[in-house]
Amino acid sequence: MPHPKPDNVVLPRAWEGRMVLKRDVFSTIERGRYRTETGEVDAVLRRLDQVPWWSFVVALHLFGRERRALTLARGLGIGPELLWAGDRALVRGFIDGVALHLAKPFGDAAYFASAKAALRKLHRKGICHNDLAKEQNWLRGSDGKAYVTDFQLAVCFRRRSRLFRIAAYEDLRHLLKHKRRYAPEMLTSKEHRVLANKSLVARIWLMTGKKVYYAITRGIFNFTDREGGGRRLVNDAPVLIEAIRTNPAVRDIAIVAFPDRHTGVGLYAFVEAPAPFSETDAETSFKQAAPKIPERIQIVETLPRDAQGLVRTEILQLVAMNQLDLIEPLIHSDADRIFINDIVDRRKNLRDRFSF
Repeated sequence: MPHPKPDNVVLPRAWEGRMVLKRDVFSTIERGRYRTETGEVDAVLRRLDQVPWWSFVVALHLFGRERRALTLARGLGIGPELLWAGDRALVRGFIDGVALHLAKPFGDAAYFASAKAALRKLHRKGICHNDLAKEQNWLRGSDGKAYVTDFQLAVCFRRRSRLFRIAAYEDLRHLLKHKRRYAPEMLTSKEHRVLANKSLVARIWLMTGKKVYYAITRGIFNFTDREGGGRRLVNDAPVLIEAIRTNPAVRDIAIVAFPDRHTGVGLYAFVEAPAPFSETDAETSFKQAAPKIPERIQIVETLPRDAQGLVRTEILQLVAMNQLDLIEPLIHSDADRIFINDIVDRRKNLRDRFSF
């Protein structure tokens, strides 16, 4: 029996990378096009070829979990379809939608009904996701339905054991926490009871295992994941924002993170200031706070805001990541479209990609 060809020989024949979506010590995720037997489709690639040696064992374990879960979940229509899987890389279908923290489905009863239906399908297959507390693992598709992604911590059960029921319960409880944030008036009395009662395993995890998890990921691996932003968004961005706001010409600022092939995670600063304030002026202000300034700086006349006047960072995040096709569903008026298009046209991160 011939030995299977390695991923880096097989994959390039069918894969064309377009942009990097995320990069950390456990994998690199790219968006691109994948050639199937019936034609090309939008797809997402997870690859381990650039994972550092000291995190490779953990990365390979997480990769194996996702590969098993996506294989079992084929055809369910509640997450990305597995298109191809090798030893160190896999390709899954692209879901046309945005993450929960970007979509912000306030009062959207249909979305949370479809989310609960998606969980039921997943659990009937014996799959527990185990990472649904993160809003970025829930997507709101262009069809308004809920989808789940990132199955690196998923567990596949052969039977509905007690451990399965506990894990499924926690999946549901985490979904209801999101529903409580975005549609609290729609929670039923039963759902309120679920929210009020963590499983014993969850309580023990919070008291013990979670502390160990944080010690390893944030201490040893130097990994922080706030909505995919990483340690720089958590630690550096607030300092940079405070520094530039001391400049009287600056009206406001928003900083978001984006995958960067050189640094892993880059910072993109959108500075609201009138002409003749320039990027050089912004750099001078940033350097007063830290030697490492944002990788991208864009001066804008007006930042996009919602009805309450809050900056719409979900749109700026998509601009920074070049996910331009996902912005349109988030635009609510023609007036918004005019100046958002101006921000898009003047964007600085035109592409960040590399080939397999």
